[in-house]
Amino acid sequence: MTQHLADRSRPAGAHAEAMTVTDDRADWWRGAVIYQVYPRSFADGNGDGMGDLPGVRARLPYLAELGVDAVWLSPFYASPQADAGYDVADYRAIDPMFGGLHDADALIRDAHELGLRVIVDLVPNHSSDHHEWFKRALREGPGSPLRERYHFRPGKGENGELPPNDWESIFGGPAWTRSSNPDGTPGEWYLHLFAPEQPDFNWDSPAVRDEFRSVLRFWLDMGVDGFRIDVAHGMVKAPGLPDMGSAGQLKLLGNQQLPFFDQDGVHEIYRSWREILDEYPGQRIGVAEAWTPSEDRTALYLRPDELHQAFNFHYLMTGWDAGDLRRVIDSSLDSMRPVGAPTTWVLSNHDVVRHRTRLGGGLRRARAATLLMLALPGSAYVYQGEELGLPEVVDLPDEVRQDPSFFKDNGQDGLRDGCRVPMPWAPSGESLGFGEGGSWLPQPADWAELSVEEQTGDPTSTLEMYRSALALRREHPALGAGDAVEWLDAPAGVLAFRRTTPVGRSVICVVNTGTTPAELAGILPENAELLISNEDFDGTGPLPGDTAGWWAA
Repeated sequence: MTQHLADRSRPAGAHAEAMTVTDDRADWWRGAVIYQVYPRSFADGNGDGMGDLPGVRARLPYLAELGVDAVWLSPFYASPQADAGYDVADYRAIDPMFGGLHDADALIRDAHELGLRVIVDLVPNHSSDHHEWFKRALREGPGSPLRERYHFRPGKGENGELPPNDWESIFGGPAWTRSSNPDGTPGEWYLHLFAPEQPDFNWDSPAVRDEFRSVLRFWLDMGVDGFRIDVAHGMVKAPGLPDMGSAGQLKLLGNQQLPFFDQDGVHEIYRSWREILDEYPGQRIGVAEAWTPSEDRTALYLRPDELHQAFNFHYLMTGWDAGDLRRVIDSSLDSMRPVGAPTTWVLSNHDVVRHRTRLGGGLRRARAATLLMLALPGSAYVYQGEELGLPEVVDLPDEVRQDPSFFKDNGQDGLRDGCRVPMPWAPSGESLGFGEGGSWLPQPADWAELSVEEQTGDPTSTLEMYRSALALRREHPALGAGDAVEWLDAPAGVLAFRRTTPVGRSVICVVNTGTTPAELAGILPENAELLISNEDFDGTGPLPGDTAGWWAA
């Protein structure tokens, strides 16, 4: 396999020389490529087998050379790790497994010097049950002002033995757990849309709203460039917490309006957050993880006075089918255009099966999907390791698994460990360069040939394809930002579209989602020049199956 531009001269740090965050490019986020780092699996700086912030900091030059614009860090806050850090005990402290505040400060400074922006996770729907507010609420009992910051309610039934309503947890079972009074007797119930160790905040409480405005300022003052907002659709609940009236509520997620998700009250919160973000220089951004029934509902989070981006889960969940892909691309772009927001595109993350495995068709198809994603208008997200072509690890033995859901009967499959196996950096060593103390999850032996060192400089490698594609995307004005594509006539199973700049420069992207070759005659003009493809294809003759290319035209 070869691809054009893979043999370009690209010294380390070249990306940093081309752009630093002090440039403050107008609307940098509209066409940004943002790289997700799952800290415990990226790089281990202290040799304890667990990734950490010093490890991430040491590998920042790799990300700068890769050509991404920003780094999104999954949670690193102080946490008992009941849900892999999405149960936060202290929003202003770093969990010791990842380092300390000085490590976060150094990482942000180094990233900025390399021209990389830093986006951190924020978890405002719920805290850990180890959060000081919640612990005090339990100690002080009913009537404590701290209970107003969560959803404490008396139970139903003769002795309060039944949950306050019929809501179900996303992790399965009731969304309520009964607390004990200070004297040990059964007490009130508290709401948790996720695990019992993750009590939901009550966003009707002024104290909660004030606290998170303060948390935003804490991290903005440290220099972060934005926030990825976990469960951005879940903070506000319908007044009175009404019953759903049915079981099997998990089947309704993302399909209809629910009393605990996507309530209109969330938008007042985000308008107040946008005011804070806009106070800071450099265009700090908010990114919503919002599961909504439709793209139009997602667009409401992105009105000009609210957040900047939202994850496009509708695209992520679309299979490798030309018709389905075209429909979701059109609907995504159409829904964002009225609010003036960019569409985002993502293929993998820390919660879903890696797209090399999920889409079927192996590495060839995964690489074609990447070129399609990076040619679309808007912002793209890359999950760590996808640039190496890593597959999902599907054969981890039960005794090594660490996904908290694996150990609970909570309606989840508990198999997210397969996309969280640590990165291979070198073709040898106990943990393939991840760190000197082994790896918290075992890496497949054949990942040695997928390591960063092994792929660097190899023009046939997936890593070099990503580097070339990202360089092209940065250099060519027809790629990245924008809000539309011009579809071209193409055979069944083929997607073809043109991206054109105001001065007439254009790029044509053609993707063959089928397994048999497709004729390019009639799609490309005679003077079209192949810029890049995911396979050994020189731009002439039929386009092989599961192959994508970009042409200058």
